[in-house]
Amino acid sequence: MSGEIDLQQLLSGMRPELNTGRYVFTTVRGGVPAGVSPVVTVAEHEGLTLVVRLEEADAAGLAYTYVAGWITLRIHSALEAVGLTAAVSRELADAGISCNVVAGFHHDHLFVPYEYADQAVAVLESVARRSA
Repeated sequence: MSGEIDLQQLLSGMRPELNTGRYVFTTVRGGVPAGVSPVVTVAEHEGLTLVVRLEEADAAGLAYTYVAGWITLRIHSALEAVGLTAAVSRELADAGISCNVVAGFHHDHLFVPYEYADQAVAVLESVARRSA
């Protein structure tokens, strides 16, 4: 099944969903520590970036500074779609909310400061209504 590429359809149908829990970005050398199940991994020259539940990071003694809420845009966006990340990031930036975007095969995932997660969802829902 191919994903949506039309920006208007992507925005109007994005259905932002806040996942439960608090998530942190951390980095490790080597592999993923025992007891840690990352929702995102990124291999960088400096180490392996992990996005994990805060509780798992604490239990494993992993250092972090950024605690995030995880929002999934519940529309199947095509990887070659143009403009969704820019439009969503701009709306959140205009609301003063930082956003770290990760594209999965089926969905886009946004990590925003945990204390602003509900506000971020409201902003995105407003964008979807205006785009419909």
